[in-house]
Amino acid sequence: MHRARQHAETRTRERRYRLAHEAARLIAESGIRDFHQAKLKAAQRLGIHDDASLPRNREIEEALREYQRLFQGDRQGDELRRRREAALRALEFFAPFDPRLVGPVLDGTADANSPVHLHLYTDDAESVPRFLEDHRIPTESSYRRVRLDRERALDCPVWLFSAEELSFDLSVLPHDALRQAPLSPVDEKPMRRASAAQLRAILVQQEVAGFETST
Repeated sequence: MHRARQHAETRTRERRYRLAHEAARLIAESGIRDFHQAKLKAAQRLGIHDDASLPRNREIEEALREYQRLFQGDRQGDELRRRREAALRALEFFAPFDPRLVGPVLDGTADANSPVHLHLYTDDAESVPRFLEDHRIPTESSYRRVRLDRERALDCPVWLFSAEELSFDLSVLPHDALRQAPLSPVDEKPMRRASAAQLRAILVQQEVAGFETST
């Protein structure tokens, strides 16, 4: 009985591993940005349908990092740096809204399909489209549900635009939300965020690491 349970647990772990890596491959190669969608598509492709075998988002993110390191290497690093440099300029541009960089560009998993995600903080949500209009930036609008904490969620305005041949995604949150990061859709922990100064420091570290690797 014990051996049978051990065998079943081992098979489940193996399936989770396979699913995590297939989902990571789909994200890296197909440009799917939604972990849940990638997970379900991977399960369909591999013919695995039991819920216990579905990996957590964090497992998929770890598999994605491994995939990028093994198969995308310098190319992914170049795309990441390009987006971080553009994100720094965007953070400086949107300084009146206490902006923060979030998502794959900050976490290091961004690739050629990744938009630059910023959170802007203001109690006057209409001031953001006015600001964009004043600077003659064409945008598309949408909404996104953001979980502020375990109990609270809100549908925040989202503004999408293109610049420097990159896509930018702006979520507008109340200024109050600056005090505590909203929950990450990946692991439901407080989201990692970076100000312009923090991102500048990350870019310096990245440059130093690249220099040390090449010498």
